[in-house]
Order: sequence, then structure tokens, then C-alpha cells
Amino acid sequence: MSNAQESVEPRSPEISRAISPEMRRQALLIAILADVVQLGLVPLFGLGWLAPLNDMLDVVIAIVLTHRLGWHLAFLPTFIAELLPVVDIFPSWTLAVLFVTRKTSKAVRTSH
Repeated sequence: MSNAQESVEPRSPEISRAISPEMRRQALLIAILADVVQLGLVPLFGLGWLAPLNDMLDVVIAIVLTHRLGWHLAFLPTFIAELLPVVDIFPSWTLAVLFVTRKTSKAVRTSH
């Protein structure tokens, strides 16, 4: 079959890459720490004058997690949700990392 006749598989919007268990643990720890810091500092961030620091933290976390795990579409709604005033107390970074790495953890369990 020539290259022109080969069927082209649809590509996922995510850029997949191998995620090691260590990378998964590190990303999960970063996400948990970010969510705990944001939850712990809600009284300060909620006043408005420190809200830009909260937004900068979200930008940094998004960059770090994307660097650690690769781009995944789940990070986009998470980032947007984190910018909303009340929604940011929900542990969305942690849930996003668990969602992004869910296939990795299944693959590790079945390979043993």
C-alpha cells in the first residue's frame, strides 16, 4: 500500500509522551501543594489585592505541569477554572494531574 493510500488515523489534541511513575508522583505533589497553598491563602487572595499573585501561581503551575507531563487538553479548563474567584478553592490541579496520568497508572498496574 502506498503512502497516499494508507489510512490516516485521527490525532488526539493531546501530545502524548511516556510518563514515568516518578514524573507522575512529582506532578501530583506539585499539584497538591498548589491546591493546598491556594486553599490556605483564600482569605488573602479573596480580598482582591493578592489575587494577581494567585493568578501568577496558576500560570506557573500550568507551565510546570505541562513541562512535566506534556500538553494535555485537561489543563486548559483547569487553568480557566482556577482563574474564577470561587472555583479556585476546588482542588482542580490535583484532579487534572490524576486525569492526565490515569492511563499511565493503569498501564503500570497491568504490566506487573
